[in-house]
Amino acid sequence: MFLLTINKKWCKKCNICIDLCPSNALTSDEEGYPKLADEKLCTRCKLCELRCPDLAIEVEVIGK
Repeated sequence: MFLLTINKKWCKKCNICIDLCPSNALTSDEEGYPKLADEKLCTRCKLCELRCPDLAIEVEVIGK
């Protein structure tokens, strides 16, 4: 299980996280912020978190 958190105060909707996601698990919501398109596609690689220039995304793995 995991939790993906977007800090909307910091996110500038650049879509870097969406473009870099190797499994296409992220998409834009109706406001342009990133969100999970399908939780099952996410591999928890944390590439979105590592490459966000504004540190606005966090992937927290909970348990196994």
